[in-house]
Amino acid sequence: MARLTSPGLNLNVCSLWRALWLMRTVVGFARPQEICAPHSIRIEGQLTLGGLFPVHARGADGTPCGDIKKENGIHRLEAMMYALDQINQDEQLLPNVTLGARVLDTCSRDTYALEQSLTFVQALITKDTSDVRCTNGEPPVFVKPEKVVGVIGASASSVSIMVANILRLFQIPQISYASTAPELSDDRRYDFFSRVVPPDSFQAQAMVDIIRSLSWSYVSTIASEGSYGEKGVEAFTQLSKEAGGICIAQSLRIPHNSKPEDYDKAVQQLLETQHSRAVVIFASEEDIRGVLNATKRANQVGHFLWIGSDSWGAKGSPLHQLEEVAVGAITILPKRSSIKGFDEYFTGLTLENNRRNVWFAEFWEENFDCRLLSSSKREDTSRKCTGQERIGIDSRYEQEGKVQFVIDGVYAMAHALHTMQRELCPDYPGICPDMEVADGKALLKYIRNATFNGSAGTFVMFNKNGDAPGRYDLFQFQTTNSTNPEYKVVGQWVDSLQLRVEELQWPGDSEDEVPVSVCSLPCKTGERKKRVKGMPCCWHCELCDGYQYQYDETSCRLCAYNMRPNPNRTACQPIPIVKLEWSSPWAVIPVFLAMLGIIATIFVMATFLRHNDTPIVRASGRELSYVLLTGIFLCYIITFLMIGKPDAGVCAFRRIFLGLGMCISYAALLTKTNRIYRIFEQGKQTVTAPRFISPTSQIAITASLICVQLLGVLVWFAVDPPNTIVDYDEQKTVNPLLARGILKCDITDLQIICSLGYSILLMVTCTVYAIKTRDVPEDFNEAKPIGFTMYTTCIVWLAFIPIFFGTAQSAEKLYIQTTTLTISMNLSASVALGMLYMPKVYVILFHPELNVQKRKRSFKAVVTAATMSSRLNTKPSERPNGEAKTELCESQPADPMRSVRLPPYPTEPDDLWFEEPQSSHQENLCELQQPQDLKPSLRSSSLTRGGPPADWPAAVKGPAGGGKEGETLPADAGVCSVVCGYQHVTHTMLGASKLSVETEVYWQNQVGTSSKARRLFSVGGVEEKVL
Repeated sequence: MARLTSPGLNLNVCSLWRALWLMRTVVGFARPQEICAPHSIRIEGQLTLGGLFPVHARGADGTPCGDIKKENGIHRLEAMMYALDQINQDEQLLPNVTLGARVLDTCSRDTYALEQSLTFVQALITKDTSDVRCTNGEPPVFVKPEKVVGVIGASASSVSIMVANILRLFQIPQISYASTAPELSDDRRYDFFSRVVPPDSFQAQAMVDIIRSLSWSYVSTIASEGSYGEKGVEAFTQLSKEAGGICIAQSLRIPHNSKPEDYDKAVQQLLETQHSRAVVIFASEEDIRGVLNATKRANQVGHFLWIGSDSWGAKGSPLHQLEEVAVGAITILPKRSSIKGFDEYFTGLTLENNRRNVWFAEFWEENFDCRLLSSSKREDTSRKCTGQERIGIDSRYEQEGKVQFVIDGVYAMAHALHTMQRELCPDYPGICPDMEVADGKALLKYIRNATFNGSAGTFVMFNKNGDAPGRYDLFQFQTTNSTNPEYKVVGQWVDSLQLRVEELQWPGDSEDEVPVSVCSLPCKTGERKKRVKGMPCCWHCELCDGYQYQYDETSCRLCAYNMRPNPNRTACQPIPIVKLEWSSPWAVIPVFLAMLGIIATIFVMATFLRHNDTPIVRASGRELSYVLLTGIFLCYIITFLMIGKPDAGVCAFRRIFLGLGMCISYAALLTKTNRIYRIFEQGKQTVTAPRFISPTSQIAITASLICVQLLGVLVWFAVDPPNTIVDYDEQKTVNPLLARGILKCDITDLQIICSLGYSILLMVTCTVYAIKTRDVPEDFNEAKPIGFTMYTTCIVWLAFIPIFFGTAQSAEKLYIQTTTLTISMNLSASVALGMLYMPKVYVILFHPELNVQKRKRSFKAVVTAATMSSRLNTKPSERPNGEAKTELCESQPADPMRSVRLPPYPTEPDDLWFEEPQSSHQENLCELQQPQDLKPSLRSSSLTRGGPPADWPAAVKGPAGGGKEGETLPADAGVCSVVCGYQHVTHTMLGASKLSVETEVYWQNQVGTSSKARRLFSVGGVEEKVL
């Protein structure tokens, strides 16, 4: 009894105690009469089989039984009668043995069935009648009830469970023809229970397979209260969880004795989850009909997609006048076949030949809708039965689905008894004593080992738990061309599903399209499912954003760095590789400017080469000019390298020429400005000529500056050899479809700036020198174009830097930076070309009369003279002791002085010449003064180099063609100085410090006197003073 105390069996245990209490009452009172069930059939036989059938439905308002059940009750009951007749007539099966029966009505109620089943155990109860006497004092005579060797039934699982608890106590084997609850497979609790139908675990598995094949994932369940419904739904729920992909939206239970309001409430609950259209129903016929009626009242015909268990099967009674609600329902029924012999037997039954069935008259009235007697309970009709009606002719007849299993159950018991009789009574006809005393355990063993071909030709057998193998037919209630809908076989389930989906029909307009019953619609491609907590079949769809692709239905993964998701985000594909194309607007403008610049540079260079020996070209410093033009040309050429398709060679040339053109240009300009600066600065301090100002020295200085750039490039090559890379980060846009990989040289922004940094340093230094030489006399106007060039270049590069680095995060970085860099270099080159060379080319081509040979004067001397003039023009009060005054000879008479202004023509950088007109050569450039007019402090020292040009006038040259090197002039000799750059003379004037200047000294005697004259040139607008 301990095994019966589980919480799930409280009702069963209570009923069992009630049954035991009833048995105790029976035994205690020892009534002399047998307990006769009010609703039972008794057929005599040597061996009696019990039968439990739901002949009537559950009663309402406390009454145990309700209306008669034609199919589930009478059909099944008569199937047992038919099987007994067949067995008793079979000479091969149980020869010389007649099977009897005791059939009871369970009224579809487990408690009532338990009370009725006590009839089966009466013969096994020992009664003590020693103290019982009749009125005459004699002991009573008891009619011993027949011994029931086995029970066929029951139908409902809840009834079978209740009865099985009693029968196992008395070791009476039980074979059910319809009970499918998985609970009954527990051989430890229901060890005497067997069944010829598969358990609901197989049926539930078939339902799971059906739902999965139709791609339904969100379903509801309805179960009748009791073991069949609740355990069936429990098995379905468990299997659906194990299978995955199926969620239970609503799990409803219909209580016993339900009212229409209960069914209406259940339907309203189902409608709360609108997307859950599929409904799995494990319920009794009454509950199935109640739910369909409530659905019709709720005006939801065609909304629900029913999946019915074997309790629905292929029955017509639950759908009577509710056919439109059930259209499309898929039902399950253990695999069966119509038994033709039973059809003939049943349709041949009449009131006259079937008096053994005490409920047949009631069935007759219900089936033919008539009344037999005035005392009939039927009040809904006044039509009287004639008794001449025929089943299948005057009424609709269709064999009930469980008839085959009732017959197989009876035959299974008969085969077990037959085997038992052969083994226990081998040579004894009929039943031997050993068989009479054999207990139920022995018979159970033979039942479990029984194997035979069933009534439908299918193989009947039992496993160790007493279950039959799972074999199901699948039906769908469909509308056909006929007037009424009907069931149609659409598949089967034998260990696996075989469903003909193309034959299915569904309610609504699209009959051939499978309806949807899902919590959430399938996500689109490229979207992942974000599960709702606690509901694995419900999810929200989230797009795999960015560079993610859909790895599976629930997750997204990031593509590799060089990949991007395809348009539907189901996989990754390579990111397209691009480069700056020649046809791109970003390249057209720099290329156009570069081509113009190259043409202009070649034109200038060709012009200079053609007029290489002309004064203007010579005055421009030919060597450094060609170096500068080469640098300008390379600045234009780098545009094509920056736009060309990157490869190892192009990348190598980019590194070399990126800073080389600018380096060459600014190294040449720096050398020029530095030379000018040094000449003027040193001229303020000493008359000694600066070092390294010759053309050769200037070229050497420029080359050394360029070598620094080349050395840096060589180190760069050694540390990081040139190669190409594909940059996937530069254009990795938010929209992956716009992402591009940039094919470019392995040169970072920092490396570009470092490569240009040295050139920029030269440019800044050159600019500083340009600023320092901005006060150069206007006659030397070469410094000013250099200054303007450097100022403009600095502005260009100051604009370049913020643009270059400000676009580092832009998707167009490659294009913007390349264009900015190339345009900046083109502009720098164009500024230098335009300001330094175009004026000279203009003069050479359009004013050739100005490009003629002229007398040259050394600019070095002019610089010294300008310095001296600056000193001499100071106020007397500000002069240091012994320095010259404003005029060299303040005491000189106010004779008219000849004034000559120097022509303002630009000078040559390497010799820095000023020139005077040719006519001045024919003039006496020395104004002679009387020696007594000269201050005695004016002295001239030795001549350092030879005399004047040969073409100068003899009067100017003086005696013997001029002074000799090392010759000392008389102390009282006047000196006439003409700047022409041939000699170097050192003067000591009025106690001033020694000044070094390149000049020519010419002297002469006039009229035998020793009067001398000296000529001093000033620069910057100061007139020449002739003393």
